[in-house]
Formats: sequence, structure tokens, C-alpha cells
Amino acid sequence: MSAERALEQDEMDEEIEQEEQFISPDDILAEVGDDGDEPMDDEEDGDDVDDLGAGTPTNNSVQIFPDHRKSVFAVAGHPTRALAASGGEDDLGYVWDITDGEIIVKLTGHTDSVTSIAWSADGEMVSTGGMDGKIRIWRRVGTENYRTWEFLTELQGPDEVMFLRWHPKGNVLLAGSNDSTVWLWQLPSGNTMQVFAGHTGAVNCGEFTPDEEGKRIITACADGTLIFWDPRSPKPIFKLTADDARFDLEGVTSLKVNPSSTLAVIGGSSGSVRVISLSKGEVVGALGGHTEGESIEAVEFVEIPGAGAGAGVAITGATDGKACIWDLSTMRLRSTLEHGDAVTKLLAHPAPRGYIVVSASADKKLRTWDARTGTLLREHTGHQAPVLDASLGLEGSVVISAGDDGFCLVFTTEAVEELTL
Repeated sequence: MSAERALEQDEMDEEIEQEEQFISPDDILAEVGDDGDEPMDDEEDGDDVDDLGAGTPTNNSVQIFPDHRKSVFAVAGHPTRALAASGGEDDLGYVWDITDGEIIVKLTGHTDSVTSIAWSADGEMVSTGGMDGKIRIWRRVGTENYRTWEFLTELQGPDEVMFLRWHPKGNVLLAGSNDSTVWLWQLPSGNTMQVFAGHTGAVNCGEFTPDEEGKRIITACADGTLIFWDPRSPKPIFKLTADDARFDLEGVTSLKVNPSSTLAVIGGSSGSVRVISLSKGEVVGALGGHTEGESIEAVEFVEIPGAGAGAGVAITGATDGKACIWDLSTMRLRSTLEHGDAVTKLLAHPAPRGYIVVSASADKKLRTWDARTGTLLREHTGHQAPVLDASLGLEGSVVISAGDDGFCLVFTTEAVEELTL
């Protein structure tokens, strides 16, 4: 569920109640001063944390992070450490310890909701993106531990940040903007590498291809345009638009590229799903398992031995409450996972357990599944409002969730009573 959609719902409730080019470590700008916001009052807009009762029958989380006190729109688990970063409606981000909920650093400086948050591939930097159009970068200080962080720089360009993605290998950051532009920067210098133009609507989603070098970029916008880019050129490799009846999705809401970087699965606001060949630049499949008119909110790839035959196995989650598992070698539905409300996020474990999937939902729950059989392994409860985002941590042994109730929760993804972190 997007931050904009969650904010619109909150407003309604209130009315009712009342890349390839990398840089050396030497290429670092002088430190930029931090002119962050004043923190919000702790008592504002938050439930008593004791009401959640971690470890109780109604809340089987192992840790609670309560400090946002307003809707939490984004959360990201650190690549290797027991840390998470989160951002929310309070205009703040935090880096915090998932073992005890301790705040490591408060990420200040935004003047509107923090809707995107992401770690660099090596975990040495963390980025926040907001509705104010700011992208702020923080980095670790020293080499002894991950307890000390400093503000690095603020990136300018987007009108409103729709997503942030770090390159899978290098310190290159990709961002989509509400004003139809896409931006690419080198870090830590903050130099702009490229500004991509060609979309006509808000660029809702984008990815680096997951091949070894992250050689290509794919982006899509609310007006239904998909563009495949070479990051070294401002001109598209290919472009698909709603003018092509085979591709028309009434606006693209989600996308994901398969591990071999040969196919992309694209979800739309109409409930339709398209499979795109990245070598041919054309639609090669249409997947129709979701309810018409229900937006596809999440796409993920899973690893199921013997399935997919090189094309891969994809999962699509929608506002109809279903997550559909697809074998892309046959374009057939393998199984359907069910929630009581919109599916807002899908996560796949890393190898060798890439068949384990976590789904998050507006029904206030997360669920861990075995995608090979569609079997529910564990249900994660504790949120008192829709789950807006989620991220795996510690190689998939935990899932960290962000809720519209103002809390982040940490759950184990396996049926064990407690986790030693």
C-alpha cells in the first residue's frame, strides 16, 4: 500500500471522527551540516506500547519499535547486521537495533513524510526519501561497529520521492519522482550521473536488473509507461506504453525482474499482470488470476527447485487479498495464498531457502508460506492497523514490519518460540 494511499485513508478517518560507473572511497565531499527537524512529542498520535504486548497470544512479535507514533511507511533490514531503518508520517527516519528496539540514530531533516528508506548494498550508507522531494544520506563512522552514524549529504532533484533503489554492487542510488523524472547519483560524492526523462506520470517503481553488474534499469509510471534504460544513456533501450493494447494496465503499480534478468513482471492498477521479455522489448505473457479492478501492489520472485525452467517463479499480490504464484515457463498459476485484505508486500528468502515467502497485508497480519506447496507456515500478529511495508533481516530469519498504527514489529519467520539475535 503506497504512502499516498495510506495518508488519504488517514485523512478520511479524521474527517469522520472529526551502477556500472563507480567511485573510489577517496571521492568524498566535505561533510554537510545537519539542519534536521525538531523531533515530535512522544505522546502524539500513538497507542501505548504496552497495549501491543509483545510475546502475547495476540502479538507474537519478538520486538517492538514504537518511536514513530504515526504511520510508518517504509522499513528496511540491514544487509548483515541486527539493525533496521524505518521512516514515517512523523517526517523522521530511524536506525534501530532489532534485538532490543534501541535507537541508534535519528534521521532528521525532512519536512514531510519519509516514504522511502534503503540501505546501500554493503550496509555502510542509508538513504531516506520523502514527500518533500529530499533524499538524505547517512553513513557509518569508523570500522569497529555499527553504532555511530553521521549525516553525509542531501540530494536534490525529485519533486516527491516515489522509490529509492541502491545498485546491487556499487554506491549508486536510483530514485523515481512524482514529476515523471528518474534520477541516478554516485555516492558518497552525491554527483548526478543521469536524469532520465520519458515518463508522463509519477514514476511509481523501478529496479536495477539483478545480473552481476546491474547493467540496466527498468522504470514504470502511473500513466502506464514502462522504460528499459542503459544507465550510461538518457535514451531508452525500449519503451512500452498504454497505446499498445497488449500492455495497457491502466497505470503500472509494481514490477520485478527475474534473477536471470531476462523477464520483468509488471502489475497494474486494473488487476492485470504482464510478462515482458527484456531482450525483445515486448509482452510475452498475460497473467489473469487477480480480481479485475484490484491493484497489483507487489511482485516478487521465488526459487522453487524444478520449477520455472529458467524463466522463474513469480508471486503477485493485490488489493483483492490474494497472492498468486506463477510458473513463468508455462504462464500457469501454481497456487493462491489468501489474506483477509489487500496484500501490500511480498518478500522471498535468500538462497538456499528461496521458496519461503512472507506476505504483508492490510488485514494487520503477515504470513510466512512455503511457496512450493502454498502451505501456511506461520502467522505473524500484533499490528492494530494495516501493515504498510516489510523487510527481511538476518538472512531471512526475521521479518520487520511497518504499520499504519505507528509501530514496527520484529517477528521470527519460522515456528520457533524465540530467536537469539
